[in-house]
Amino acid sequence: SVCHVPLTDGNLVMDCPVPQQLLQNVHFKGEREFEFMRYTAATCDPNDFCRERYTLRPTIYKRQTELFIVMTMYNEDDELFIKTMGSVVKNIAHLCTRSKSKTWGKEGWKKVVVCVVADGRKKCHPRVLKVLAAMGAYQEGIAKDTVAGKPVTAHIYEYTTQVCVDEELKIRGADRGIVPVQILFCLKEENKKKLNSHRWFFNAFAPQLNPNVCILLDVGTKPSGNSIYHLWKAFDRDSSVGGACGEICADLGPNCANLLNPLIASQNFEYKMSNILDKPLESVFGYISVLPGAFSAYRYKALLDSSKGVGPLSSYFKGETLHTSGEAGIFESNMYLAEDRILCFELVAKKNEAWLLKYVKSAKAATDVPDNIGEFISQRRRWLNGSFFAAFYSIAHFTRILTSGQGFFRKIFLMFEFLYNAVNLVFNWFSLANFYLTFYFLTKTATSSSDPNFSPFGRWGTVTFEVMREVYLAAIIIVFICSLGNRPQGSRFIFIMVILLFVIIMGFMLYLAGFTVYTVVSPYIGHPKEMIALLKVSGPFRDTVISLLSTYGLYIISSLMHFEPWHMITSFLAYLFLLPAYINILMVYAFCNTHDVSWGTKGDNKAPELGGAHKVTKDGQEVIKLEKPSNREDIDAIYQLNMQELSIRPDVQKEKRDKKTKQEDYYKMFRTRLVLSWMFTNAALIIVMTSPINFRNDNSDSSTSGTTTFNPYLSFIFWSVAALSAVRFVGSTLYLILRALFG
Repeated sequence: SVCHVPLTDGNLVMDCPVPQQLLQNVHFKGEREFEFMRYTAATCDPNDFCRERYTLRPTIYKRQTELFIVMTMYNEDDELFIKTMGSVVKNIAHLCTRSKSKTWGKEGWKKVVVCVVADGRKKCHPRVLKVLAAMGAYQEGIAKDTVAGKPVTAHIYEYTTQVCVDEELKIRGADRGIVPVQILFCLKEENKKKLNSHRWFFNAFAPQLNPNVCILLDVGTKPSGNSIYHLWKAFDRDSSVGGACGEICADLGPNCANLLNPLIASQNFEYKMSNILDKPLESVFGYISVLPGAFSAYRYKALLDSSKGVGPLSSYFKGETLHTSGEAGIFESNMYLAEDRILCFELVAKKNEAWLLKYVKSAKAATDVPDNIGEFISQRRRWLNGSFFAAFYSIAHFTRILTSGQGFFRKIFLMFEFLYNAVNLVFNWFSLANFYLTFYFLTKTATSSSDPNFSPFGRWGTVTFEVMREVYLAAIIIVFICSLGNRPQGSRFIFIMVILLFVIIMGFMLYLAGFTVYTVVSPYIGHPKEMIALLKVSGPFRDTVISLLSTYGLYIISSLMHFEPWHMITSFLAYLFLLPAYINILMVYAFCNTHDVSWGTKGDNKAPELGGAHKVTKDGQEVIKLEKPSNREDIDAIYQLNMQELSIRPDVQKEKRDKKTKQEDYYKMFRTRLVLSWMFTNAALIIVMTSPINFRNDNSDSSTSGTTTFNPYLSFIFWSVAALSAVRFVGSTLYLILRALFG
């Protein structure tokens, strides 16, 4: 029906009645925020939201916002959205149960606002809109794409819901412990990427609500029942905490079934060890290199700029227009692939202020990790390039810590951490060479003995070494060629074959390492004094033992200290065998694609028109003329139809490539096959003609005892690994002590 809506401060704002069915079996009734959804058509940039006199409901009700939670999404489906929203609702309900808290309690929900930002109306999954409609935070037929000739940039829906949609697509209310939740749903008209979504959150909405703590979540991340409280408590307990993050773990599925996938198992181990060794160490220093955008929190006033255009938020949002302006260099563009790392550095280095970053182990959240090679390599390309260039930036600008307000001893700690990070950066740069050198010296030493009794392959030791070396080099060549232009999704078979080659190489190395240690130790079994003496005398044996203990031994001990040993049982082997692939494939692909500074999604075409809201004059007053559902029967009918469609689960459809993508993949694969054929036919001839099997093996320097002297560089690598591991272990231990003493 056609109606006339008065402008509110020159803006289109409407209070729309919610369906009657939504108000059944709820605890709170009669108040406007429960019976009406508020729609605002924003026609401005996020930075101008307050200046254009737009308002939000919590501001109108004069409520103090303690927690402002943002859930960003692109095209995630309803299952992922329900998982995250359901967890957030449970966390808010937990806050309301803390009756002894000075901040929370029965009406604690009034201090929490949940902001959902969808990146593009056309890209938002239609079933997510149905879930939001079922909760009362969205209605079809309300939105307009122009207001008085101005294009709408964002559709803002506000509603205080008392129901939630569970994973079985059932509506749950107060009978299941659901408390009212203030929802602010911002549906952006166009797809402008995640940073723009955060700009709506931080620059448009947060200045009005002035929250104490802002929590960032990605749709698909599932915080545990009290994680949000534990994150908030870190800020409440220590006023110097400017940012915090919890433990992000891989979603292992029902009965940990996902661990049967080696790729997920290896990522589970990687996540766990990072949360046991790396995050605690950085937390002790006070600077965490990255607070994951999927689950992190910031003190709002710590993020505010110290002067116009200078401060954490301004630096953070530079990345939004970086790639489209054409002014940024390749270094800066790659650096802003990890914009959350830039935010962390800017926060700690903020001039004349002393903010710290903290890891909160008791705040846990599960997230989906890539379960196929193509998605995994693409994700790590952005992570590795962004983290490498961002780490270089922070190390190069470490002197800014001196102009911050940090105390003297804190500055010393931070300087040591930057030195530690610089050493790690150098090792990451040379990781490809270091791993190959470890392979080379280990296998050459183990197979070069002239006595068959001390060689794992008898008299075929040298031949075996040469064959495995050529296989290693061939695998590296394949990775480089495939990385120079091929999409991992279009070359999955080749990447999988190369991963299998590296798995075989790792098994080969582990066997040789075990054989070498056994050969040396076996004569001394039962004689501990002689074995200790051997450690003093035999440099290669000592270096090997110390290296093994400082890595794998450290993993076991630190996991036991944190009371989390299970990943060592379920995921360690998968990580161990995939480690060469992490180094040789992910690093090569990332550096071969530094020119790709995309965010993984493309800009969208203009969404279908919604119909305009036209300004007219009625009775001497400017009003907006538009069409919207107004009769109670129409509203209830739309809601009933929405609930019926929501209750029907759609058939799972396999992702299909379009014709253009298939053609591009075919052209690239043809190019790859041609180049590979040319390379291998030439390389095979060179290898055959120059192989040592065509010459007499005159290696007379090998020891027959199996204790051939290692190359000094290998000893350097082993001892460096031991030193870096010692720093991580000490930091992890200190974190546990400080956590036990101060919480």
